[in-house]
Amino acid sequence: MPLENEEMKKNEDIEQQTTEQAEVDTAENTTEEPQTAETQAGEAEASQEAAEEAEGQEAAEELEAVKKQLSEGVERMKRLQADFENFRRRTRQEKEELSNMVVQDFIKDLLPMIDNFDRAMAAEAADGAKFQQGVEMIYNQLAEILKNKGLEKIDTTDAKFDPNFHQAVMRVENPDLEDESIAMELQKGYMVKGKVIRPAMVQVVANS
Repeated sequence: MPLENEEMKKNEDIEQQTTEQAEVDTAENTTEEPQTAETQAGEAEASQEAAEEAEGQEAAEELEAVKKQLSEGVERMKRLQADFENFRRRTRQEKEELSNMVVQDFIKDLLPMIDNFDRAMAAEAADGAKFQQGVEMIYNQLAEILKNKGLEKIDTTDAKFDPNFHQAVMRVENPDLEDESIAMELQKGYMVKGKVIRPAMVQVVANS
């Protein structure tokens, strides 16, 4: 009988130990669950922070790239502006040099005519025929120089009035001529390479 009681007691002790161990395990599991949730929340927060940091780094790199492109664009614009200023200065200098060359060539062509003026004025006043001959020679020489430069005389002989080439300063009756015919040239007109620089001043027939 005592043996049975002892055996029963041992079984009760084992059951009690088993129950206590189960309670301990349950308690440990219960205390570990909140720690696991907090850990997961921390990991999620850390992951979000890492993502935000990565996004911030990417945005900073993009901003630096844009700044670099903008800086390069500004430098390129400055170089283009400097090139344009140099081009404009060279063009202005070339135009001035070309204009000076044209004037120099023209004056050079007039020098022989000045020489003839000197000779004409040096001639004796009594010799009117020689003086007249000198003036005609100078006139022909000047006309030839201007012709070579593109000067053309506007012809009014047997011409009809044309406002593009003529300036009517007077209207006269002339039964021998048709209306709008040019009766008389009062001042010669000229063109340079086809462009009118001074219209011919004329009388125009108006019979009616």
